[in-house]
Amino acid sequence: MKIVCVADHFMEESFYRDCMAKFPEIELIDVPYFGSHSRNEMREIADKLEKGGPYAFEPPAELYESIKDADLLMVHLCPVPRGLMEAAPKLKYILTNRGGLENIDLAAAHELGIPVLNNPAHNGNAVAELTICLMICETRNVTRAHYAMKNGEWREAFPNVGRVFELRNKTIGLVGFGTIGRLVSEKLQPFNVRILATDPNVTPDDPDLAKWNVELVDPDTLFSQSDIVSVHARTEKKERIIGKHEFDLMKPTATFINTARAYLVDYDYLEIVLREKRITGAALEVFPKEPLGLDSPFVQLDNVTLTNHRGGDTVNCYSDSPEYLVRAMKDLIENGKRPRFYIE
Repeated sequence: MKIVCVADHFMEESFYRDCMAKFPEIELIDVPYFGSHSRNEMREIADKLEKGGPYAFEPPAELYESIKDADLLMVHLCPVPRGLMEAAPKLKYILTNRGGLENIDLAAAHELGIPVLNNPAHNGNAVAELTICLMICETRNVTRAHYAMKNGEWREAFPNVGRVFELRNKTIGLVGFGTIGRLVSEKLQPFNVRILATDPNVTPDDPDLAKWNVELVDPDTLFSQSDIVSVHARTEKKERIIGKHEFDLMKPTATFINTARAYLVDYDYLEIVLREKRITGAALEVFPKEPLGLDSPFVQLDNVTLTNHRGGDTVNCYSDSPEYLVRAMKDLIENGKRPRFYIE
């Protein structure tokens, strides 16, 4: 089989070459480059692709030539419009190193009979690790103490004075029990916590619930009983699922964490409950408007830990993804095992 891989600022050419060296039965034809070499400009391109789809930008011109004899196409952010697929009469699979599919014309792929394998889990471990980090940083005042000491202050009075607890024996509520929710559950095992999860797409017989000692509950139970609520959901229609009702259920000693999507949460009401100290604190990785400006109320609040939406941005989440996709494809071809993320 022959493959063409498209590199970009995040998905380096070396990642593809290192991967394909493990699969001598796959010939790497070419590795054209898509987009800018500037990180900031590539972030803008990614944003425009998510909003504008596969026709927001043109693929690299040379890709149309190199793909003619390809059986496989692997991309990250590179657009895959109908015309590119039609230029590849031998194309059997499209593999994409990301969860979002906005850069691929799925309707055209379906009509042309080209299955698509994507990888929503490519940055799952990175986000799960950050989630555990934020649980500790916010509840134990790590960033507040750091900032104070950097500014010459030995600070001991914090917004959660009298509420500084260890994770041990606390209840952690996970809103969403998909890839990242499961990874968070796995990483919480040594902390001896009670784990609750709510997810309309998960049934009580899901084996991972028992594997990680997770109780599947309704949303009201989760919000009212959890000491830390952590969001790991994603909705196709970009619906808000956490607002006044849910925040009003939370304990005054509780902490709220969002490393998922800002649209899921009523941030205006979250600001109110934090300002009025109706919950103890929050840790936020995502925001309705990014980058976050100094005029944001969350910048002014002392009971919030902020990170800049880079929770899934590690070298590993990009470098390990191509091999995952190739192995999933081979498992499908050789063993008939349908990949978890597969679109026909």
